[in-house]
Amino acid sequence: MEDVKVDPPQRLEVRIRILFTSICHTDLSAWKGENEAQRAYPRILGHEAAGIVESVGEGVEEMMAGDHVLPIFTGECGDCRVCKRDGANLCERFRVDPMKKVMVTDGKTRFFTSKDNKPIYHFLNTSTFSEYTVIDSACVLKVDPLFPLEKISLLSCGVSTGVGAAWNVADIQPASTVAIFGLGAVGLAVAEGARARGASKIIGIDINPDKFQLGREAGISEFINPKESDKAVHERVMEITEGGVEYSFECAGSIEALREAFLSTNSGVGVTVMLGVHASPQLLPIHPMELFQGRSITASVFGGFKPKTQLPFFITQCLQGLLNLDLFISHQLPFHDINEAMQLLHQGKALRCLLHL
Repeated sequence: MEDVKVDPPQRLEVRIRILFTSICHTDLSAWKGENEAQRAYPRILGHEAAGIVESVGEGVEEMMAGDHVLPIFTGECGDCRVCKRDGANLCERFRVDPMKKVMVTDGKTRFFTSKDNKPIYHFLNTSTFSEYTVIDSACVLKVDPLFPLEKISLLSCGVSTGVGAAWNVADIQPASTVAIFGLGAVGLAVAEGARARGASKIIGIDINPDKFQLGREAGISEFINPKESDKAVHERVMEITEGGVEYSFECAGSIEALREAFLSTNSGVGVTVMLGVHASPQLLPIHPMELFQGRSITASVFGGFKPKTQLPFFITQCLQGLLNLDLFISHQLPFHDINEAMQLLHQGKALRCLLHL
């Protein structure tokens, strides 16, 4: 923990008081993977959160001080060709960029150390592991003040990513079959989305059997632990479904899991959606000729949701009971216990640790 100075918001920026934040595997990967080069450019991590607007910069008209908001790691300007196109959500100006460290307006940071005024850099457009943060207004969504911020904070990343992948990207059809590789928060969100779409069979694959009970609550009916199977996972999926699933989702960040997910789909109609973050330099484990067998593979960022125009309706659906958001909050801790929360996620003992600021 360190005291920092947070500059006022500049043009088209918003300064937010963070009330709730949680740790995603992307944050965990950045935390574990810190090296000398990254320490030369220290960053404030965090991107799944909710808070209240403290102040706004020049030109911000859609929100004001006191508004309840969600920071969103991939923004929506509303004017570029991507934002204007249906089915696309990676805004040309404010899309997620792991290498971006400064604000769009002036190429500078808004964070500085209190002791010696050294710069601290931004992370994934948001930097929510701080009591206050400054974010481009294109990456901030105003929400109804009646919505419980502690719950809808989950919709700023993991839950939306999983459900959106099932709905917007795969477009799961009723009575179809689904396999999910990796039963963390994103994988369970895929299951919730598949169940809501009327999938007839949902298969969950994970090496941690402790996750299976939560999987049942999310609608998963069959489970495979690769460590306990004498066959390849795709062979077991083929047996269970008599020919493979229509949809598979890779949520583990593993090349091996991605290969198995692809082979688990039906030859003719199978669709694989990649959601895991892959830090390895390995390429896709697929031969081009395999794509002529009727299987396809794609990837998804933020579940294909446009954060400004599509997420509000999804939030309303969740709060009306379409999804069980309580399922995803495994722990609640004060913000100063963030390192404990990191360890819980690293050890596979937590889905989401909700941190209270």
